[in-house]
Amino acid sequence: MKKLVAMAIASVLVIGMAFFTACIPGKKLKVTLYLNGTLGDKSFYDSAGRGLEKAIDELGIEGETIEGGYDQTRWEPDLEQVSRGDADIIIVGTWQMKEILEKIAPRHPLKKYFIFDTAVDYTKPGLHNVYSILYKQNEGSFLAGALAALVTASDMARVNKDKTVGFLGGIDESTINDFKAGYIQGVHHIDPEIQVLVSYAGAFDNPALGKELALEQYGQGADIAFNVAGQTGLGLLDAAAEKQEYAIGVDSDQYLLLKDSDPEKASWIVTSMMKHIDTSLFRGIQLHREGTLAYGTAESLGIKEGGVGIADNENYRKLISPERRDTIDGLAQKIVSGEIVVDSALMDSGSNM
Repeated sequence: MKKLVAMAIASVLVIGMAFFTACIPGKKLKVTLYLNGTLGDKSFYDSAGRGLEKAIDELGIEGETIEGGYDQTRWEPDLEQVSRGDADIIIVGTWQMKEILEKIAPRHPLKKYFIFDTAVDYTKPGLHNVYSILYKQNEGSFLAGALAALVTASDMARVNKDKTVGFLGGIDESTINDFKAGYIQGVHHIDPEIQVLVSYAGAFDNPALGKELALEQYGQGADIAFNVAGQTGLGLLDAAAEKQEYAIGVDSDQYLLLKDSDPEKASWIVTSMMKHIDTSLFRGIQLHREGTLAYGTAESLGIKEGGVGIADNENYRKLISPERRDTIDGLAQKIVSGEIVVDSALMDSGSNM
């Protein structure tokens, strides 16, 4: 009995100290971004990193990014260790972290968590401290597919007579297939006869394999291919530059990220399907500071909410005619209005699994 009382008192003291520490006037909000991967993909993880950096610069928070790498056995113990630290908010992303977070978040009820690009299962207990961010990547990918169709049917330089486009996915799972569903629908909205070549690399960290698969697609007549494969997708961009064929980037504006360091490679990226992870993480941190962030819920961000879209940069305007750009803009408005309903590979927009 004495042992139980002692444990109860200790628990109260821990909670009280945590509350006291969180309420110290002038204490900076500390945010830790844990990546189950690495920075440098010029895509998904880099976008998340930019969101945290923006919050550090503009909101004056304290922040750190931890690169967990691709060894899955590290992720759960890493997240447990981070949760025992002094971060106020811990951010993770991807469906691969979903079950891990569902185990760990209930153990640390005083911590706040974001998970992006998926959602925890809120029917499970103890997840009131988790905010989930979903993206309607199928909507942005519809626009990417429509653009690919317009390119393969055009008289642009290097376009052949075959009506063929490509899609490279990192692995065969629901989120990647949500990209694919929207992309194929967008292609066939323009022309149902266009062939879509689909390849999966089975990994997000193998650029050499990504290049090999992309070269096969270009060799089979694809004029343009869509990279949805993280670091593996950097190989597709290499293949596009080597074969002088067109590419569509993903998550970040990959043209802008490469135009200074590798302008030749960048020149073949007609646009990127933007998943605004950076903006959504910054917004979430800002709402947390204001006390208005809806923990215990999932939010889904599409074209209407500014969560996804395609990059309108100088290369896009250089390569794509005003008439084709107007077509893409018109399709975006039809998605926002509900006139076009985009196919999805996700069973439930609130769970992603």
